[in-house]
Amino acid sequence: MTSNFSLINKYNVPGPRYTSYPTVPHWKTNPTTDQWEQVVNHTFRAHSDKEGVCIYIHLPYCESLCTYCGCNTRITVNHAVERPYIEAVLKEWDMYLALLPDTPKVKEIHLGGGTPTFFSPENLSFLITAILAKSNLTDSPDFSFEGHPNNTSFEHLKTLRELGFNRVSFGVQDMDLKVQDAIHRIQPKENVTQVVNWSRELGYESVNVDLVYGLPFQTLASVAKTIDDLLEWKPDRIAYYSYAHVPWIKPGQRKFTEDDLPQGEEKRALYEYGRARLEAAGYIEIGMDHFALATDTLFEAYQNGKLHRNFMGYTTTDSHLLIGLGVSAISDAWQAFNQNAKTVEDYISKINAGEFAHFKGHLLTAEEMTTREHIKNLMCQFTTSWKPFDPIESFIHENEAALLDMQNDGLLELSATKIQITEKGKTFVRNVCMTIDPLFQAEGTAKFSQTV
Repeated sequence: MTSNFSLINKYNVPGPRYTSYPTVPHWKTNPTTDQWEQVVNHTFRAHSDKEGVCIYIHLPYCESLCTYCGCNTRITVNHAVERPYIEAVLKEWDMYLALLPDTPKVKEIHLGGGTPTFFSPENLSFLITAILAKSNLTDSPDFSFEGHPNNTSFEHLKTLRELGFNRVSFGVQDMDLKVQDAIHRIQPKENVTQVVNWSRELGYESVNVDLVYGLPFQTLASVAKTIDDLLEWKPDRIAYYSYAHVPWIKPGQRKFTEDDLPQGEEKRALYEYGRARLEAAGYIEIGMDHFALATDTLFEAYQNGKLHRNFMGYTTTDSHLLIGLGVSAISDAWQAFNQNAKTVEDYISKINAGEFAHFKGHLLTAEEMTTREHIKNLMCQFTTSWKPFDPIESFIHENEAALLDMQNDGLLELSATKIQITEKGKTFVRNVCMTIDPLFQAEGTAKFSQTV
């Protein structure tokens, strides 16, 4: 084990995951519809020719509830919901197209959920074909989707590959039957093996597998078995997430209690064991909770200083305009965020009435824009620097004692113009970000999952 577990006890406190800044609980300056439209138009004009546009499409439906899940989902076995939902998403896309002064060049599409492969291959083809019919593409677009090993068919993979999808991510979480039963996600090894093999046969350039540590009834032995299976599949990327226990937000997590969860040093031992196994197998730790082979573009982006982090996690593409389509989807126009309505009925009703399904958002101040850049640097490259009179400089000076304490613990190196997170400190990157986050320091009472 490479971590000092006494530090785990010290720094294992609630904190944000920083897939955005400000983080969603700290959104306060809610833009009007007119303000949101103006920011989208401005950002598109300023950056789209050089960068292109990223699209996230939230497909919320699942046939059963995975009790560990923190996503916005709708549980149903009625597949008649597919086409009306897709038609609403396409109406929303048309509304964005009407805002833009030119045809967008699409750089990235990601289908998330829920379970995107709840939708039939035919309906997914209908959705993507309609999106692309009114768009151009950048030179090397990056299309990805999340697939459930139990219901992703060969036809799903083939259809999306023919539409230009080159990356796929399979949610595995854990292969131990007791753990799978507790989280209500039983998926045999042969199902995962099959979809991984199909993906490679069809020419997907990158296969990702998601694992979660800290799940109910997980042990070192169950994680060892999961890693054994994983190394047989040899995915190009691995996301090894910490389970976020937030039953006050996701009541499905009340199926088990905190007594069933590995916590503190025991939980971190699961990660350290997994990391050691993955690194011995040739995987390189990228950012927080992610690993990639040296041949994967995620590692190349990290190595070249181009790694980016947004609501989809770590990506290789950095765009100032991310348009989120669908229920609860979040859009990022760099100077502002916007989240759609959080229920399917509310979302479809507003879209069908010709309105943006605005639920909440945030307009960033100049100081928040600066902090956002520094936190992104720390999360993606483990370092950030500033020039004299940078707005972050005075706040860092005010919090110098906390940063020096982290330096004494060996987590970072602090100079007059730079923070450099050490190898030891990578485990605690969220804690370092919290220290330079004025909103968290002022309003840290918002409920987050534990940082470790």
